[in-house]
Amino acid sequence: MSQNTTTSTPLATKTPEREVGPLMFGRDIFVEALEREGVEVIFAYPGGASMEIHQSLTKSRIRTILPRHEQGGSFAAEGYARSTGKAGVCMATSGPGATNLVTAIADAYMDSCPLIAITGQVNQSMIGRGAFQETDMVGVTLPIVKHSYLITDINDIPRIVKEAFYIAQSGRPGPVVLDFPKNVQQAKTRPVWPTLDEVKARLRNYNPELKAGETELNEIIGLIENSERPVLYCGGGIITSGAAEQLRIFADSTQIPVTTTLMGIGGFPEEDPLSLRWLGMHGAAFANWAVNGEFAPRKDPTEPMVKLKDGADLLLAFGVRFDDRVTGKFEEFCKTGTIVHIDIDASEHNKNKRAHLAVHGDLKDALTRLNALIARRGGIKRRFPAWHAQVAEWKQKAPFRFGLTPEIYNSDHVKDHMVGVEDQVILPQMVIQELHRLTKGEAYITTGVGQHQMWAGQWYKYKFPRQFITSAGLGAMGFGFPSALGIKMAHPEAHVVDIDGDGSFLMNVQELATAWVEKIAAKAIILNNQHLGMVVQWEDNFFGGNRGHTYLGNPDDRKQIYPDYVRVCTSFNVPCERVMYRKDLTAALERMLASETAYVLDIVTPYSEHVLPFIPAGRTVADMKW
Repeated sequence: MSQNTTTSTPLATKTPEREVGPLMFGRDIFVEALEREGVEVIFAYPGGASMEIHQSLTKSRIRTILPRHEQGGSFAAEGYARSTGKAGVCMATSGPGATNLVTAIADAYMDSCPLIAITGQVNQSMIGRGAFQETDMVGVTLPIVKHSYLITDINDIPRIVKEAFYIAQSGRPGPVVLDFPKNVQQAKTRPVWPTLDEVKARLRNYNPELKAGETELNEIIGLIENSERPVLYCGGGIITSGAAEQLRIFADSTQIPVTTTLMGIGGFPEEDPLSLRWLGMHGAAFANWAVNGEFAPRKDPTEPMVKLKDGADLLLAFGVRFDDRVTGKFEEFCKTGTIVHIDIDASEHNKNKRAHLAVHGDLKDALTRLNALIARRGGIKRRFPAWHAQVAEWKQKAPFRFGLTPEIYNSDHVKDHMVGVEDQVILPQMVIQELHRLTKGEAYITTGVGQHQMWAGQWYKYKFPRQFITSAGLGAMGFGFPSALGIKMAHPEAHVVDIDGDGSFLMNVQELATAWVEKIAAKAIILNNQHLGMVVQWEDNFFGGNRGHTYLGNPDDRKQIYPDYVRVCTSFNVPCERVMYRKDLTAALERMLASETAYVLDIVTPYSEHVLPFIPAGRTVADMKW
């Protein structure tokens, strides 16, 4: 994401055309500015440098949610933002409170999430003197923000807040930091409220309203007409630009198969016949083959690659960044295909993979105009029956699978906990498949990071944009449950379920208190295998199964499920039950979904199950285990 370093001149203190308010404290001006931007909820933890803003919030129509850790609050703000497209707002005091927001800021930057992170700051006279709880937040976050402000003049507050929301939500979305010294909070002035047009006029070097050229769009249609094996490869840009409906129309009219990235999940309905689900390291084998071609499997990466069947000869890459977890070895990704890359951020063009046609512009606008061009032509004349037949053959050959293996039956985990009832072992995939059935595929799903994250992507078939919400680029453990709280705040009538691992869930377990006290009925499923499952999978594949500190249970009593999440959750007043046997799974899921409060299911699963398919990092489709 290209960083906006534009500065703008302060507004004049008073002009006849502008709205001028009464004499107010800086803190009150700031909160009113948030109200004027339509902020409904703020996730904020108070401290010495931000407590005055909290005093103003007590008189505001904005609902303040008190998280139990600043990271939890900032992840919740991300959940709100990712599920709505509106900027999520979080706040912390200076120093350690502010630095506890950094992970979410980095996460929002990686995944193009509009986030307003407000940090209290020590008095201006103390900045740079090593004052108590002083941290240079502008400096700390400089590489991971879209823009940042240190508010030094009370008269700038209305302009800065409006600019911050505009920058965060427009173009390629991203996080904006507002660092607010305490003395500016305490100062008084008559606020002058600018219009959005005035703010835009002052941001002369920032133009998020970019449009693809007409010649480029016509060239895309020509490439489609001349292709035999086209594939649409769609990322998070489809969702952030609001282009999902335009993508559906485009795919229907061209009959081009669609695969997405993890960030693009939900941008195209996964039960549509044209869907290839998602591709990459743990994506569908048939999606990887469709893009790259099918190769004879090889055990050693030094062996030559032997192609069995051709992949895409035209790859339409819409709103993607060619992430390494999708491409594997960059130079081998779609090696023989013509690549068209449409993106609003020109810095993504040719960064990881060179495009034959790089189109700079807003994706929704580009797809809308492409659809109009196709309609005027009477549709795409070219059809791809042989290609559709090949894709159908691949889908039949390598669907997502799960099944009990001898290794699972013989694992210590099963022996410790499931002796005599091995046929009742619950595999993680079973849980998600049953959740999908019970919710009719309409729940919002969040995850932590690890194997459970990949299974949640594989076994829940997503219908609509912003339905699958996960820390994709940064891969931040502890993201799942706090983000579910933010989503539930935005969508109180919907089912919101965090599919988590025991390692990730524990990292922000304190947010159970937030869920209970604030009456936020988000649900959580812990796929509890007592291990850091994804690292264990890599240990099994690359280190002969040697365990490098990946066991999370009690080494003195391996038969114990540790920690006891039932007791932990009960101490927060949140209902929780442990599920160990397959016969009990459906009823437990039904009780969780029916609960009017937050609810946790601690589901015991074997640690020896691996996520498949699997393309090792930096390798190729020829190295895929499926």
